[in-house]
Amino acid sequence: MSLSYKSRRRWSLVVLLIGLPLYIIVAVSFTDWLRARYDGLPVLVELLVFVVLGFLWMLPFKSVFRGVGKADPGSDDG
Repeated sequence: MSLSYKSRRRWSLVVLLIGLPLYIIVAVSFTDWLRARYDGLPVLVELLVFVVLGFLWMLPFKSVFRGVGKADPGSDDG
């Protein structure tokens, strides 16, 4: 089932305004748990964890964000 352009725009706003802040809270809590469990992490390992988590959140939403920044393909404006 394919989402229309308008629904992709709406869902992308929901993901960015609600889902992303919740994911950030989970990611920071996870890294805090890692720091507590392993008595601190080296800076490079912590950076690697944040980079991986930074890319990981967008993989499931790739189809939602695809083409949202472009003009509506169904409009007659151009």
